Amino acid sequence: MDRYYPGRHGAGAGAATYDAGLRRYMLRIYNYMAAGLTISGAVAFAVASTPALAEAIFGTPLKWVAIFAPLGFVFFLSVRMERMSAVSLRTAFYGFAAVMGVSLAALFLTFTGQSIAMAFFAAGAMFLGMSLWGYTTSADLTRFSSFLMMGLIGVVLASIANLFLASTILQLVVAIVGVLVFTGLTAWDTQRAKSDYVQFAGTPQAEKLAIWSALSLYLNLINLIQLMLTFLGQRRD
Repeated sequence: MDRYYPGRHGAGAGAATYDAGLRRYMLRIYNYMAAGLTISGAVAFAVASTPALAEAIFGTPLKWVAIFAPLGFVFFLSVRMERMSAVSLRTAFYGFAAVMGVSLAALFLTFTGQSIAMAFFAAGAMFLGMSLWGYTTSADLTRFSSFLMMGLIGVVLASIANLFLASTILQLVVAIVGVLVFTGLTAWDTQRAKSDYVQFAGTPQAEKLAIWSALSLYLNLINLIQLMLTFLGQRRD
């Protein structure tokens, strides 16, 4: 079912204004996302390149803090978002990206740089393709939201369980299902961002929703990269 977007089906000037505003809004989301990825990458590389720091975190029980802190951070932001200002939410997002960077340092310590690059480009291609489809499709993707959220919960719980089970088979199943879930979420989150623009353009809430959309898309890409390492990752000697 086609959604109705104000101005899109009206006069040419109205449609042009709508399209220009939407492009600016989506560009702001992707800019926030790119900034978060840059922060995470820089922190991950810095931690992995500092043997003493890496050993202090991943060679001690602190590794569990590094693993679970991002999940706790996301839960905190989801609860507090409505009561936070846009500036506070943006600062918290960048803080989360730094915390995620510490967690991601484990990838640099485990896998070769070449395999990480391959996983990044493979995940990036899937992300871009699904985000573009979510932006352009007229199909209402909210009908898949329940399935995607159930899949997300299942992937998270199975991933946590496999930290202790270390099952190769379960890891492969999680990777296959996870790729399907996060590519679907990428399309859905992109379309949801468009819907947010329609409803809240010009209001203070729009900026907060842009940051939240950036966080959602950031998480989709980060998870896709980690899942692709299951297929493409080559471990260091």
